[in-house]
Amino acid sequence: MSERLKDKIAIVTGAGSSGPGWGNGKATAVLFAREGAKVFAVDIHLAAAEETRAMIDKEDGDCTVIQTDVSRADQVEAMVERCLDTYGRIDILHNNVGILEVGGPVEASEESWDRVFEVNLKSMFLTCKSVLPHMEQQGGGAIVNISSIAGIRYLGVPYISYSTTKAAIIQFTQSIALQYAEKNIRANAILPGLMNTPMIVEPLKDAYGSGDVEKMIEVRNNQCPMKKMGDAWDVAYAALFLASDEAKYITGTQLVVDGGLTCKVD
Repeated sequence: MSERLKDKIAIVTGAGSSGPGWGNGKATAVLFAREGAKVFAVDIHLAAAEETRAMIDKEDGDCTVIQTDVSRADQVEAMVERCLDTYGRIDILHNNVGILEVGGPVEASEESWDRVFEVNLKSMFLTCKSVLPHMEQQGGGAIVNISSIAGIRYLGVPYISYSTTKAAIIQFTQSIALQYAEKNIRANAILPGLMNTPMIVEPLKDAYGSGDVEKMIEVRNNQCPMKKMGDAWDVAYAALFLASDEAKYITGTQLVVDGGLTCKVD
């Protein structure tokens, strides 16, 4: 690898995969380590984070794991302090945690709405709230937030809480980018399109394929102009670019990773 993140300290939330295979956070954590970063891997499921660390360790990378519910302020503050105690600084904050629950404004329960907002949006507020003062003190940093094209397009499945939080992440990211631009802190959002990752299986198999996972994959593949969904590595490489010094003059942007899907009119 080219060591594009050599000696950088990177917090990656949602660094474990929610099922077999490669989730966005898992791929990003491994790729960051391959590119020279010391990775502080965060996940609510410790075993999932440990699996990611094992892969990084096998490749002689540097990774520390911690179990954290990033929707809880006290746990986020403890996470940040642990990272600082371990590595001394935070150069990159990669906010990857997110969940999806199907339901429109009538069908979705209040409890579901609140849960999705806490996990998808409040978590980013809390991590940024805790990390930004340290980035400012050390003279800079890079924040990468995972949004979605669901935040700018209706994709045919009613998941209003997911779409709304992903839209909010875009403006949340821009607000941070502009407020902290003079402080050498960059903030950008990635908008993945239809991706084939473990996260999509349970919440979407009924919405797309009447419980048939293979049917769901077929339908989603056919929605894409390239006739295939993207994967976790497509998101990871976008995150690598935005986190690296190659993107030193890029802030407040939305990097769409969707195989051309949002260019379609039908």
